[in-house]
Amino acid sequence: MVIDLAVRDLVPRLGAVRLVAIDGPSGSGKSVLADRLVAGWRDVGVAVGLVRTDDFATWDEPVGWWPRLVAGVLEPLADGRPGRYQRVEWVDGRPRPGDWVPVDVPEVLVVEGVSAGRCSVRPKLSALVWCEWPDQARRLERAVGRDGEECRAPLRAWQEFEDGWFAVDAPMTVADVRYPDISARYG
Repeated sequence: MVIDLAVRDLVPRLGAVRLVAIDGPSGSGKSVLADRLVAGWRDVGVAVGLVRTDDFATWDEPVGWWPRLVAGVLEPLADGRPGRYQRVEWVDGRPRPGDWVPVDVPEVLVVEGVSAGRCSVRPKLSALVWCEWPDQARRLERAVGRDGEECRAPLRAWQEFEDGWFAVDAPMTVADVRYPDISARYG
């Protein structure tokens, strides 16, 4: 297991679902951590769902999309019903509505990405994981390497937004698990 989060120790707070948020700045290794955590739980027979905030966020709407996640996924799961959401698809550098993604009722739902552990969802969280690579310039290079050189300017603006968001929302101050440099340990 990548991190020591035993399902049996997580209290369900979203109906019968254990909701785990993995939050932190762009380029910090959240997606890698989420993939490994989900795979580890699945390897031991845990039913796990994964929703990425990147399926919702755009350059112009970095966090304002949250009500769509609540209405489409979190509220139905809390009621024991499957959810769904429409992912954002990027075509020629522009966001547009993409495919609908079904979300079955899992034992654990991992929501991964910037703002996943926001204040408004914390009462429903079973665990909040903070993942941060502290060097902003290296995070930018990782993100540009992932998303392409044409994204450098929007990613710089995104990092400025993140700095303000995290200063106000402060998920790192209440995280159950912190990874100050996940990339050094897990690639």
